[in-house]
Amino acid sequence: MNIFHDDIERTHFLLLLQEGLHRYGHKVHAFCLMNNHVHLVIQVGTTDLSKIMQNLSFRYTRWFNSRQKRMGHLFQGRFKAILVDEDSYLLELVRYTHLNPIRIGLVEKVIDYLWSSHRAYMGLETLPWLECDIVLSRFSSDLNHARCVYEDFVLSALNEKRKDEFHSGAQDSRVLGDDYFAEQILKEIGEEKRTLALDDCIEKVCDFYKLQSDDLSRAGSQRLPSEARSVVAYLMKEYGKESLTNIAKHFHRDVSTLSGAIHNLEVRMSECPSVRDKVEGLRTIITP
Repeated sequence: MNIFHDDIERTHFLLLLQEGLHRYGHKVHAFCLMNNHVHLVIQVGTTDLSKIMQNLSFRYTRWFNSRQKRMGHLFQGRFKAILVDEDSYLLELVRYTHLNPIRIGLVEKVIDYLWSSHRAYMGLETLPWLECDIVLSRFSSDLNHARCVYEDFVLSALNEKRKDEFHSGAQDSRVLGDDYFAEQILKEIGEEKRTLALDDCIEKVCDFYKLQSDDLSRAGSQRLPSEARSVVAYLMKEYGKESLTNIAKHFHRDVSTLSGAIHNLEVRMSECPSVRDKVEGLRTIITP
């Protein structure tokens, strides 16, 4: 479904995006607002990307629902994120982001699309919160010359088709870079991150919810055990050593049922601050 119906909604989304920069200290190198999704090139600071995106999607959904007199979630589940090697892929990724409207035929010239950061890169709009300097400085130290060379760089890829690596990574669905970069990242923040044992996660979640571990495996769909079971699956998906299949077997559930529970929890987290705060609180308990 469309997440933007008019320019008022697009403008408000960009306002919330800008406000988030002051709150969380990250940078936005590029953006492109499409009708039913958004592309963002973000460089995080000390705040996790999950928190940044959850805040942005929650605030926009709440405002959008009020304006459209509707209820329910707006964004479909968790956002898709790929960690990109700045040295190898930043320029290509920014170009690819700006060419999205051309790729699906919304405009004939990239400069004509009003809802991406390309016009700001070309000096036709002023967005003080947008980080253009890092990309443009790769082309020239002279700003005007950099813009000319950058424009040639973008136009040289007008006929490029969809690049799967910018949607699912290359060596790993989470990472896009050369072999060394991917290996180092997966070692430092990927594989080492997945150290949580299922029994430990269940114990800490049950302590939090004041439940017994057996409660999570019993038949039925009581609200509190169901929510706790969903939280365990969600945290294990991010930090755990066990596969979703093994977790489902432990709880005597189907994998599809547990996967659906994770999705529903992610939706609730994006819409309800109390649920999000509860899960974030548990995240701090189970991680060092």
